[in-house]
Amino acid sequence: MSFSSLSVIGLGYIGLPTAAVFASRKVKVIGVDVSEKAVNTINRGEIHIVEPDLDIVVHAAVTEGYLRATRTPEPADAFIMAVPTPFNDDYSADLSYIKAASEAIAPVLQKGNLVILESTSPVGATEQMAAWLAAARPDLTFPQTHGDDSDIRIAHCPERVLPGHVMRELIENDRVIGGMTARCSQAAVALYKTFVQGECVVTNARTAEMAKLTENSFRDVNIAFANELSMICDTLDINVWELIALANRHPRVNILQPGAGVGGHCIAVDPWFIVASAPEQARIIRMAREVNDSKPEWVLHKVKAKLDAWHSANPDKGRSQATVAVLGVAFKPDIDDLRESPALEIAKEIAALGVQVQVVEPNIHELPATLQAGNTQLVPLAQSLSADIVCVLVKHKPFNDVVSTLAQHGALVDAVGLTG
Repeated sequence: MSFSSLSVIGLGYIGLPTAAVFASRKVKVIGVDVSEKAVNTINRGEIHIVEPDLDIVVHAAVTEGYLRATRTPEPADAFIMAVPTPFNDDYSADLSYIKAASEAIAPVLQKGNLVILESTSPVGATEQMAAWLAAARPDLTFPQTHGDDSDIRIAHCPERVLPGHVMRELIENDRVIGGMTARCSQAAVALYKTFVQGECVVTNARTAEMAKLTENSFRDVNIAFANELSMICDTLDINVWELIALANRHPRVNILQPGAGVGGHCIAVDPWFIVASAPEQARIIRMAREVNDSKPEWVLHKVKAKLDAWHSANPDKGRSQATVAVLGVAFKPDIDDLRESPALEIAKEIAALGVQVQVVEPNIHELPATLQAGNTQLVPLAQSLSADIVCVLVKHKPFNDVVSTLAQHGALVDAVGLTG
């Protein structure tokens, strides 16, 4: 089975790299996104996100005519959905983006097409997508009613890449392929083998969905242990970074590093999908989420304590005269992704205290709208070092150059162990 054309719906942190890698293998790729800015940027051979090596691949693919972007879906042999799946206020999954994407591609579907959901989703989302497509195209048959004899093939293949290493991991990592039928899985494997060097492991759609949720929940539970340990050690006046280094000398212990919380579009979100689907059974997973969600408030408490100390030392000055430098607002080191970032939320809460906030974020050129208050500005790293209080929230590589200076700062809140 071969595919001469592919449409990727959603050109964000996963969709664009995926489209670019397929295009680099001489597959005609039509990228679809609702953002006119993203579409125009890509069609110029440029990128609108930060990801190492992506710019080179996109430029080459566009120049050679294998990748172009549009806001309107077009016919193709296969479709890959890479749209957001956030959660609602009650932590249930918001599938509205998948529904909108399904309704958008439905008019251009043709017999023999393959539709793959890559978006990290709760169990049952692939079947729901199939139902939406079937409702929009009653003239076609789908796996839920016609099995292997259906006109349209449908599968779930969750992305499992690390931001900052996406281009390499897309190619090298194993892929979990969950087709709604055996022929659906075979078609999906054939598509991904266009570039995947890792193994394509076949299962059913529901297990594939749960596999991705399980991977991220496992990480979340382990991070929660480290974060809880950091709060315990603070109470007991123990250096948690030294403690973890010592404990990790045990041959069967590998404790992760604590931080300001857990962010991003996966680890901070996916465990809630499991909790929502089995609330009585998912006790550890729920508790881990609660621990990690509480860490930003703990960090903010530390900042407030430093601010109170500053005010005691400067009784003639008002809070609006205090400067607090926030080092890092991305959800993890060395990327520009602010989605579900605990550091960003902490920065917003610090700004709400009425102090002057100096944000240092080497990977962005302007502050997000949520931080564009009158008392907040984006500043160079060097300027931030003279702030009254410095709060390190993300371990960006450029910050390593000022570790010794930070270690000597009289009012430092180091949430990530930059200074040890």
